[in-house]
Amino acid sequence: MYREMLLIRRFEEATARAYASGKIGGFCHLYIGQEAVGVGAINALEERDYVISTYRDHGHALSRGLSADSLMAELYGKASGTSGGKGGSMHFFDKKRNFMGGHGIVGGHVALAAGIGWAIKYRKENAVAVCFFGEGATNIGAFHEGLNLAAIWKLPVVFICENNHYSMGTPEYRALSVSDVSIRAVAYNMFRDHFEGDDVLKVRERVQEFVNKARRGEGPSLLEISTYRFRGHSMSDPAKYRTREEVEIYKQRDPLGRAEHILLKSGFPEKDMARMAAEIKEIVDHSVQFAENSARPAAAELYTHILAEP
Repeated sequence: MYREMLLIRRFEEATARAYASGKIGGFCHLYIGQEAVGVGAINALEERDYVISTYRDHGHALSRGLSADSLMAELYGKASGTSGGKGGSMHFFDKKRNFMGGHGIVGGHVALAAGIGWAIKYRKENAVAVCFFGEGATNIGAFHEGLNLAAIWKLPVVFICENNHYSMGTPEYRALSVSDVSIRAVAYNMFRDHFEGDDVLKVRERVQEFVNKARRGEGPSLLEISTYRFRGHSMSDPAKYRTREEVEIYKQRDPLGRAEHILLKSGFPEKDMARMAAEIKEIVDHSVQFAENSARPAAAELYTHILAEP
């Protein structure tokens, strides 16, 4: 899991550099600082399970096993990208890995997660769907519709609110009527939990409990995992609404640093740590080169993937 977190961090840093140099366009939301949530949660799943994400989907996609090459190519808008270069940062997708997409409409995909849960139950797949979203999405109608349907039908969905405490530039206390998002699960008679997301081991353990409940047919859950993004909401956000002191406080609880400390304290050799870092650098450097050298989609591709085709 540390390796996955390190890959996400280095991939996102490379993404930021490419965006700043004009190689990547459009919206781009980085996952730096939140790695333990996605990695811990996804490592509680099996291959047959489903993951659906918000527009901040890079980390989830990498943890789910999508290749850095295909993801970087997608960011560059190249045909070799995981969505053919048409989706960009917010729309990574891989049906083979049951990664059902990043979604740009805030909260809209929460209702889709209920649909995936219904499909699982209808097909008797014995699988679980995990849906990631931010605290801002919990004020959207589709969030409430999705949770209500999931509860009524006892669908195998684990709804995970990654609360990074800012909806774009709006602090949570100015947008949420409750200080604990997970309390909203009470309205839908579903399981709930609320915990810190800076320890990847704890995240995996706590999420595993609710994944197991869903797989046993006990119904859905709403988990609020407190986290923090070290960068702005998107690459175009200077994040001046936060103080430097606040950011530094959270950086002292960096989930990547915490995982590294646990590994070294438990006897993991420093030379192996260094080798892992070198391997990750090579993977990320290759992904940038792969994206640079890949071809753009053909002009005719402008008219494909618009309507359902035989």
